[in-house]
Amino acid sequence: MADRPQGRRNVRQEGSRKEEAAQAGGGEFSDANYAALAEFRYALRKFLAFSESAARNVGLTSQQHQALLALRGFAKDGALTVGDLAERLLVRHHSAVELVDRLEKLDLVQRSADPADGRRALVRLTETGEARLRELSSIHVEELRSIGPALAAMLAPLA
Repeated sequence: MADRPQGRRNVRQEGSRKEEAAQAGGGEFSDANYAALAEFRYALRKFLAFSESAARNVGLTSQQHQALLALRGFAKDGALTVGDLAERLLVRHHSAVELVDRLEKLDLVQRSADPADGRRALVRLTETGEARLRELSSIHVEELRSIGPALAAMLAPLA
């Protein structure tokens, strides 16, 4: 069961959250609510497509970019365990190991034994990985600044 993706862990909780949300909103959604949700989902997909393209343009897959971002954004003391990285990416542990293998070959990350527990591996960004992530993050922040007001407007009917 430890290999199950983290995103599937709390199916019962998600179901009850959906029920609570429906009850909080009176259980009925207006046409405007559906339109707002549809428009927001469309905008998210467009942003993800933009992100995938930007990653490809610098020689990375979307998942590799996400891994670099997770390492920089969530690492304590500059490193994450492979297990923590798997959780952040919503993938199985062995998939994260394979991803780290590929990132190491590209000199974007380095892996080392955890001094507190030698059975665990810690993953850190290299200088090359930091530079590649900085380049991608700059492009992403620019895109988010341009679409941010539209995203906020799409969510307004749901507030």
